[in-house]
Amino acid sequence: MFKIESKSLMTFRLFVFLGLLILLPSAHTRIGAQVAVRAQISYPASLDSGPITGRLFLIISKSNRVEPRLQAGSYQASVPFFGLDVEALKPGVPAVIDAATPGYQVESLKDLPAGEYFAQALLNVYTKVRRKDGHEIWVHLDQWEGQQWNRSPGNLVSEVVSFRHDPAKGLTLQLNLTRKLPPVVVPPDTEWIRRVKIQSRLLSEFWGHPVYLGATLLLPRGYDQEKERRYPGIYIQGHFGLGAPFGFTPTPPAIPETAEQRRTRELRGAREPGHEFARAWMADNFPRMIAVTFQHPTPYYDDSYAVNSANNGPYADALLTELIPHLEENFRLARRPEARVLTGGSTGGWESLALQIQHPGFFNGVWSLYPDPVDFRRYQMSNIYEDENAFEIPGGDWSKFTRPLSRDAEGQVTLTMRQMSRLEMVLGSHSRSGQQITAWDAAYGPVGTDGYPRPLWDPRTGKIDREVANYMRDNGYDLRHYLEKNWSKIGPDLVGKIHVYCGDMDNYYLNLAVYLMEDFLKGTESPRASAVFEYGRPMKPHGWQPFTNAELVRLMAARIERTAPGLVTSAP
Repeated sequence: MFKIESKSLMTFRLFVFLGLLILLPSAHTRIGAQVAVRAQISYPASLDSGPITGRLFLIISKSNRVEPRLQAGSYQASVPFFGLDVEALKPGVPAVIDAATPGYQVESLKDLPAGEYFAQALLNVYTKVRRKDGHEIWVHLDQWEGQQWNRSPGNLVSEVVSFRHDPAKGLTLQLNLTRKLPPVVVPPDTEWIRRVKIQSRLLSEFWGHPVYLGATLLLPRGYDQEKERRYPGIYIQGHFGLGAPFGFTPTPPAIPETAEQRRTRELRGAREPGHEFARAWMADNFPRMIAVTFQHPTPYYDDSYAVNSANNGPYADALLTELIPHLEENFRLARRPEARVLTGGSTGGWESLALQIQHPGFFNGVWSLYPDPVDFRRYQMSNIYEDENAFEIPGGDWSKFTRPLSRDAEGQVTLTMRQMSRLEMVLGSHSRSGQQITAWDAAYGPVGTDGYPRPLWDPRTGKIDREVANYMRDNGYDLRHYLEKNWSKIGPDLVGKIHVYCGDMDNYYLNLAVYLMEDFLKGTESPRASAVFEYGRPMKPHGWQPFTNAELVRLMAARIERTAPGLVTSAP
């Protein structure tokens, strides 16, 4: 039965109810997402007639010491930035980066703390290609900068704007892309340094678009005078760069090396400064050889890993049948397997090993420094054949531990796999980040149904795709597995040719896979590998090597002289 209340009691209750409404937080306060946070970014027809398909970035920094775009994107240190795919974006039509756009360092624009900031926008331009395998995809074609999205010629950028952000008031930015980044300036040739760039027929056919290979050569003393002499070649693998091999610098730097720089260099090994190496290289009694660095960026990374790949194309074939023959023809490099040796560090450490192992009779030895994972049972810290997740380590029924990606020399974790995958996801969808994890997907993995690399793990959850892992192993990219599977066939051509050096506290845990490769090679019979493995101890990080670059050249020269007497001499 309902009860009829007096008028005074009803009035009292109404006042209480209104008072409670005043005390309760407003819907605006409870749901912060209702505060607008957005950046509208466009470009004029005078800059580009469009339309443009690509990846649009908003970069935010607290400092304007250099442009914000140059402070973003590194896994080691990056300011907050946000990435958005744009398709056929027309001039004058704004694209919107808002709270739903994924970010790195700050996951959403709505999470940006209060403060004074600088902002800049950049549009990384994609090109539509129809590959030989029939897939039609959009990728950023390298402009000879090494897949550096924040420096790539032709990319559109805005001026830097300053703003004050108050999360309670929201944020609305208007940014106009006003200029295109200029072409790369290639350093001029000198008496000692020559540069080459050729179009690859094989790679251009694969991509349905012109693709180029390059090389920078460091010539020996007397090269221009001894015009009938042919020289052994040191093929140095590594990330894209137009600098001289081994950092060759004929004159000391104007600013002397600081104590901190020297300490860092010595911690990483005995590698000498470029001008000290140059003094040895130019001396009368130094081995006469030609040092060569390759330039072979792909649409997915600054380096192809020097292998034939379902996603990248036939880069190994292009290097061995197009670029090296071109160099041997035009720079008097000796056309003999005994005259070709390999070295490189990190990425270059892996690919120099891959070139030697997969083409054992083409090269006469490899000196691999701190290589990327050479056994995928230690894909950094994951066993991709058995682990379920790249981000987490099971710890029993209830516990899960975060899987690290990098550490300092004392063991302190500096980056996790989850963080790195987040960074790459913001940099680009469909494995177009231009960074390490998706570079491995592109070099080693199969093509997905959409024409892009099929990732080894889900970048959001870390779940490992076992079919992709097995594909990588079965197609020869797990180098230890390849050696074991093919030793009876390739072993005779590899005896005494493999030398691997790695710090025992490699920052990326790369020593773990090296140990496994050593276990196999030390146990080989018929033939014995006679491989060399050396570890920097104690606490030597990524970048460690036990010799100077000049000493390394002498080691390689000695190998060539033992196997082909008279090919290397110290005097004209």
